[in-house]
Amino acid sequence: MEGGSVESSGATLAPAAEAAVAAAAAASHYSLPPSRFQSEDILFCVDVDAESRREMKLSGPKGRPITRLDAVKQALLLFVHSKVAINSDHRFALSALSQSVSWKLFTMDVIYLHDKPGPENCPQKVYDALVDALEHVSENEGYIFESGQGLARVLFRQICTLLAHPVQRCVQDDLDIPKSLTRKVPTDVTAGEESVPVSTV
Repeated sequence: MEGGSVESSGATLAPAAEAAVAAAAAASHYSLPPSRFQSEDILFCVDVDAESRREMKLSGPKGRPITRLDAVKQALLLFVHSKVAINSDHRFALSALSQSVSWKLFTMDVIYLHDKPGPENCPQKVYDALVDALEHVSENEGYIFESGQGLARVLFRQICTLLAHPVQRCVQDDLDIPKSLTRKVPTDVTAGEESVPVSTV
């Protein structure tokens, strides 16, 4: 560009074209303003009854059995370290749950680890009570997860899902984590259409 005009292949562009080039150059310098994550006050309520001392299916280092309470402690450490890495101003509190508690202005998330249903164990009643409490306590979107598998990796995946800020979460029904790895089969394929093979690798 010389003398206020743009030269292209020996021809001079009109002033309107010059303005368009200048506008495009200015648009490429756009940048997002800096912003920081909101701080959260997070309260952990852990039910420490006899069921929390049941062993998980997988053992720990050197074959030592892992109880549900041990797995919960490790999951909470993972959660706290991850949240502090995102924003060091987050604050945490821990409560051992033994009596009913009501709390105002906080989001309640639930991870319910249980045994398979049996004559003396009805996890569905407990789950229904937790869902009812979740609906009455949380103002924002509270998540509820359950697992009767006894697998620590399921617990770790669920605790990582709770890293999302309650104000910024989608509805739990819209979550599809983890994504299904099953092969997608087209439903409306006519005889004349070509179907592209999907790799399962």
